[in-house]
Order: sequence, then C-alpha cells, then structure tokens
Amino acid sequence: MKIEEARRTYNLQIKSYHEKQLALAKQKKELEHKINTTPDGSNLFAKEAATLELTSQAVNTKLDEYKGYMEKLLEQWSATANMVSAEQQGDAMKEYAEDMGKIMEVARRIMKGGIVPAADEKKLMEFSMEMYQAAKNIGVMAKEKEEYDTLWQEEEEKVSEDPMEVADNAEAFAEGPDIVDVADTVAAATAQADMATE
Repeated sequence: MKIEEARRTYNLQIKSYHEKQLALAKQKKELEHKINTTPDGSNLFAKEAATLELTSQAVNTKLDEYKGYMEKLLEQWSATANMVSAEQQGDAMKEYAEDMGKIMEVARRIMKGGIVPAADEKKLMEFSMEMYQAAKNIGVMAKEKEEYDTLWQEEEEKVSEDPMEVADNAEAFAEGPDIVDVADTVAAATAQADMATE
C-alpha cells in the first residue's frame, strides 16, 4: 500500500474511533450522573458500567494501535521526502560547481586570446561582467588566436521530482493494523462484557 493511501485509510479510522471515544466519554459521564442520583445506582447500573468500561478500553486500545502505526508512517514519509530533497540539493551543488569550473575555463581561454563560442561568452557575461571585461582586455594582447568548442553540451531539461509526491507514492514500511470498523469493536467489547457479567 502506498503511504498516501495508508495515511488516508488510517486517518479515517482514527477519526471514527476518536468520535466514538468522545461519545463513550459522554455516555460515561451520563451514567455516572445516573449512578450518583439514583438510590443504589451503583448496583442497578453495574452491568452497564462494566460494559461501557470494556467498550471504552477496546476503542482506546484500537485507537492507540492506529495512532502508533500512523506515527511510524509519518516518520517514513518525512524521511523519504527529506532524502529526495537532499539528493536534489546535492545534484544542484554538483551542477553549480561544474558550471563554475566551465566559466573559469572560458575566462582563461579568452585571456589567452582564444575564440570561444558566443554562448560560452554569454554565460561568462551573465556570471560576471567585470570578469568578462577583464578577460577580454587581457585577451586582446595575446598573439595566438586558438578557436575552442563550447564547454556546455546540449543541456537536457531536467525534471525534478517533488519530494512530497515521491514520499506519498512510496510503499508503506509495513502492512498496517487490521481495519476494524468501530461498530465491530464496540460489538465485540459488548459481547465480552455480557459474557463476563453472566
């Protein structure tokens, strides 16, 4: 399962379990009020209180399981996005260093009186007009006029990946916990409470 798909799936689970958790907390509060305001309320509502407690524990356990998986999934997503971003930065730095070397070589060739392609001269001008003018002035005094080929080959258009998109489409580190509908968890806890109180 892709990370983005897993995130969506488990976010829905967390949301439904959280909503049920809030509803159970409200039920507990109402039951406590009934127990406190009814004579012998703790005996009368003991089964209901036990069922509610077991149901609440089951919902909380499953919610914690989903949250734990989601935290690990987000860590994986973040690590993947950061790795792609770091690779792109490394590539950009390498490309910049290569371009700087080429620009310096163009300046050196011009200073020696060489004839370089117009595109190479333009790149030197764009980098530093002062360096270009100094190279041209020094080059005028040179006696030899060697002709050079361009240092920049046809540059293909580089398409950089979006680190977040790469992270979204990465495979999840592990299969997540079973998807159990909150109603099924509540039903199982209620059945367990019924068996325990008989």
